[in-house]
Amino acid sequence: MAVCAKKRPPEEERRARANDREYNEKFQYASNCIKTSKYNILTFLPVNLFEQFQEVANTYFLFLLILQLIPQISSLSWFTTIVPLVLVLTITAVKDATDDYFRHKSDNQVNNRQSQVLINGILQQEQWMNVCVGDIIKLENNQFVAADLLLLSSSEPHGLCYIETAELDGETNMKVRQAIPVTSELGDISKLAKFDGEVICEPPNNKLDKFSGTLYWKENKFPLSNQNMLLRGCVLRNTEWCFGLVIFAGPDTKLMQNSGRTKFKRTSIDRLMNTLVLWIFGFLVCMGVILAIGNAIWEHEVGMRFQVYLPWDEAVDSAFFSGFLSFWSYIIILNTVVPISLYVSVEVIRLGHSYFINWDKKMFCMKKRTPAEARTTTLNEELGQVEYIFSDKTGTLTQNIMVFNKCSINGHSYGDVFDVLGHKAELGERPEPVDFSFNPLADKKFLFWDPSLLEAVKIGDPHTHEFFRLLSLCHTVMSEEKNEGELYYKAQSPDEGALVTAARNFGFVFRSRTPKTITVHEMGTAITYQLLAILDFNNIRKRMSVIVRNPEGKIRLYCKGADTILLDRLHHSTQELLNTTMDHLNEYAGEGLRTLVLAYKDLDEEYYEEWAERRLQASLAQDSREDRLASIYEEESLWYFQLLGATAIEDKLQQGVPETIALLTLANIKIWVLTGDKQETAVNIGYSCKMLTDDMTEVFIVTGHTVLEVREELRKAREKMMDSSRSVGNGFTYQDKLSSSKLTSVLEAVAGEYALVINGHSLAHALEADMELEFLETACACKAVICCRVTPLQKAQVVELVKKYKKAVTLAIGDGANDVSMIKTAHIGVGISGQEGIQAVLASDYSFSQFKFLQRLLLVHGRWSYLRMCKFLCYFFYKNFAFTMVHFWFGFFCGFSAQTVYDQYFITLYNIVYTSLPVLAMGVFDQDVPEQRSMEYPKLYEPGQLNLLFNKREFFICIAQGIYTSVLMFFIPYGVFADATRDDGTQLADYQSFAVTVATSLVIVVSVQIGLDTGYWTAINHFFIWGSLAVYFAILFAMHSNGLFDMFPNQFRFVGNAQNTLAQPTVWLTIVLTTVVCIMPVVAFRFLRLNLKPDLSDTVRYTQLVRKKQKAQHRCMRRVGRTGSRRSGYAFSHQEGFGELIMSGKNMRLSSLALSSFTTRSSSSWIESLRRKKSDSASSPSGGADKPLKG
Repeated sequence: MAVCAKKRPPEEERRARANDREYNEKFQYASNCIKTSKYNILTFLPVNLFEQFQEVANTYFLFLLILQLIPQISSLSWFTTIVPLVLVLTITAVKDATDDYFRHKSDNQVNNRQSQVLINGILQQEQWMNVCVGDIIKLENNQFVAADLLLLSSSEPHGLCYIETAELDGETNMKVRQAIPVTSELGDISKLAKFDGEVICEPPNNKLDKFSGTLYWKENKFPLSNQNMLLRGCVLRNTEWCFGLVIFAGPDTKLMQNSGRTKFKRTSIDRLMNTLVLWIFGFLVCMGVILAIGNAIWEHEVGMRFQVYLPWDEAVDSAFFSGFLSFWSYIIILNTVVPISLYVSVEVIRLGHSYFINWDKKMFCMKKRTPAEARTTTLNEELGQVEYIFSDKTGTLTQNIMVFNKCSINGHSYGDVFDVLGHKAELGERPEPVDFSFNPLADKKFLFWDPSLLEAVKIGDPHTHEFFRLLSLCHTVMSEEKNEGELYYKAQSPDEGALVTAARNFGFVFRSRTPKTITVHEMGTAITYQLLAILDFNNIRKRMSVIVRNPEGKIRLYCKGADTILLDRLHHSTQELLNTTMDHLNEYAGEGLRTLVLAYKDLDEEYYEEWAERRLQASLAQDSREDRLASIYEEESLWYFQLLGATAIEDKLQQGVPETIALLTLANIKIWVLTGDKQETAVNIGYSCKMLTDDMTEVFIVTGHTVLEVREELRKAREKMMDSSRSVGNGFTYQDKLSSSKLTSVLEAVAGEYALVINGHSLAHALEADMELEFLETACACKAVICCRVTPLQKAQVVELVKKYKKAVTLAIGDGANDVSMIKTAHIGVGISGQEGIQAVLASDYSFSQFKFLQRLLLVHGRWSYLRMCKFLCYFFYKNFAFTMVHFWFGFFCGFSAQTVYDQYFITLYNIVYTSLPVLAMGVFDQDVPEQRSMEYPKLYEPGQLNLLFNKREFFICIAQGIYTSVLMFFIPYGVFADATRDDGTQLADYQSFAVTVATSLVIVVSVQIGLDTGYWTAINHFFIWGSLAVYFAILFAMHSNGLFDMFPNQFRFVGNAQNTLAQPTVWLTIVLTTVVCIMPVVAFRFLRLNLKPDLSDTVRYTQLVRKKQKAQHRCMRRVGRTGSRRSGYAFSHQEGFGELIMSGKNMRLSSLALSSFTTRSSSSWIESLRRKKSDSASSPSGGADKPLKG
């Protein structure tokens, strides 16, 4: 990112004095001008060319162009290289210029926005770019914040103001900011003009949620925090006006500090291509050396005798030097084995695939009006190779729409409804929901089914009242009252919103807050509490507390948080209540509900005053302020809470999650769920979404608190899997298999299906360097892995662990800011545009609104992208070796003189006109089976995981076919022309006729070959293939016409050659013979493979023919299914999906005719054998030849 200001040395601290530009200018702080553009009119050409030539391919082709400008070694005109090179550079430059134009436009729009700045005691209109550090700015309602400001005062009481931070973190809910009391009275311009306070704070950084500084004014110090700051990019809401002091400007603002570039990701095919290109270059050098040696020998043995007729060039004085020059000449001629058009074509194909994802109506969410979006174009084919998916739970697998479902208060559980026989009533059998009509402020959308809770509130049960009082006070929700009695809550998380709404409906209505007070209507009576402190939630404390003083003067601390934290901090007198509440918590978690524990503690005045003073001193500290405050807050652990109860919130599964996970599992994709929820909650969600099933051999649960305990639990899990493997014969023991395989070979060695569930504290030990391999080996042997109570950092560490030791493509999917690190770490990051803002989307490579779209992204778009790219690369290398190697064979018949076989215009146009569009059409549109079959047969996805369609073996097969084609392409016409005559009896063999014949044969052969390679014909494919042939003949006849000769007699000398040559029957017979001999082996090989060893895609295509013939019978068989076991703890209200049916495979089996044709040869056995070969270990006995089409 470029900036307007010059590069300055890093700051150690920031000093800004109000209304003193002269003082602040001494520090040379950045101005408020931003510049995200890269070029201007003068620098565009040199800078853009410099950037483009940093690409190795472009530099290579520039080097070739320079060689072609040397007449002694170039037998080709310079335009054969410069035309495609300039074309590529121009296309890229136009794209870069367009992008930069829009960046310039955006920069100018932002920099020229108007702002009111206090200068010399007068408010003046200034452009944003002219705002400086230390200036005081006035903002009005709905205006963007111009720079990072310290809030001084506002139109609201107590210096409050409300902001929306959507541009910063994607969250649309309002947040509150407050001026420090000493400046909150500076609402008058005259007072602000005299304000000369100095702020000393941290240097510019990218931490959006932290700020540490101190205001020095009138010989006093005042601590500053993030709650006092308005950051650039925020919008002022519901506040008439406010004044702020500029602390950071332009590139120093937190918004611009966070606009760094994401790490560039490359696909495995990209990395393989780089290796292959180096190999090809080595092969090119070897061919050049062979031909150069041939030239030196020929010149020494034969050429010396023809000096009179074929004298050497003036610079050539020996046969050795002639061979040296010949080497460079052949490097130029043979460089077309890797043409520059390859790189352009790859980017065009990837762009097309990205548009297909963006245009896919089946991935469009009507409810949110949100389409799928490919935010990068470089990773599409890697979507077809994913082996591991790491998923968040809340908001990704679930809807993140929280519903207050149950609660436990003083040992009594509320929320279940019982029938007359005392049995729990199911949702459809429940009576009418609780009537909240007594409460005019109730939320009409809130539903609760247990009337006994409302009765407890109405009769004045003190524990119930204290329970809801805590929920109405302990939060950071903002309340907005648009009309009398119409309350709108703005919560930072759906959990908080659900809890405060529940308290509201049960008579404890949170109405408003100020920095020092909270007003609650308790059963119709307005009560204002003095807010003494908020100890906010974070990932370390895992709880939130408030300290309030009630109207009677009593100080009480209310706390809500994770049971793992709070239950260890309870007063010993609550042991009996604790046991009952724990039973309720386990019951709720077993139903998949999210739980929180509520507690309180009365504080005496003296202790609070002493604690508040220490808290103030810690907040004034210049260094380690966060750590000091955390230490003060942790004194809370010394306070023994009184337990009130617990809440249980339901977060329903998204539609289609079980079916999606079932399909992805059948595609041999391992799914790991990384969540911050309780173990019981996560496990129940695992069963609900079909990750865990009752048919599994065993579910291992790791909960150890020490390194030794975790290691022992992992060891026992592996031992159980070993015992299972030993019981299966095959002549191998587990150790035999393990010794002959690489890490995580357990994946293929064990029999049965296993799952692993591990807690966060256990995972922390498992991720240590001396145990990470044991954890990975155990986890990779399992079909499903669930990690509970994990932090955002641990999520990224788990992904990095798999990337580090497994040669597998990883995909991370999440919806919240806590998933960003995981999304950036994985090979592919997918963001869900859900309830938690858009930070995950902004960090992702692909985004959509529902988890179920992932199956289509991978099984359809990903698989097709991989298939198309592999077929494109195989064909591209084939056609270019067939084209180029003809020169190599010709070298042995032309004295190694670097004479080309083809006309130089044919060499120029071959890759950019004659053969470019057909291969692009195949790379963009081709498909082996329709999208419905891709979803119906997930096993079709496995070739991508095993990298079967384009690897080093396939590459060598392609170039071998290309070399074979080149041999026939040269020697068949050469042999025919040796004795052939024209119709008039004259000799047919001349250089130009031979060139036309070979070129025509080549174009026809590669066109027929791409016709054989194309699996899905569209009108575009037909138009491009036959159109390219027509264009070839049109250009061929034009170049040998009288018209071009008259205009350019020195360039087009061979008038009528093409017409005369192609008028000879011998030539056409030669072309036909060459085509047949080149193509017939390919046809024969594919025919035999289709009959003897068909791919699964071949089998699927065949079954489609069977299905059409037996449509009625197949319809009947599709209705066959089985009812899966239903866990008694299933508490989700969505309908039973088709996951069990899909996993049973009964809806995917063939008719009896199809089965009888294919039972003798397993459709998937080829995949299994290659998987065994890849891992050097035996395949799982459960995999199967007896279930050929189950996936």
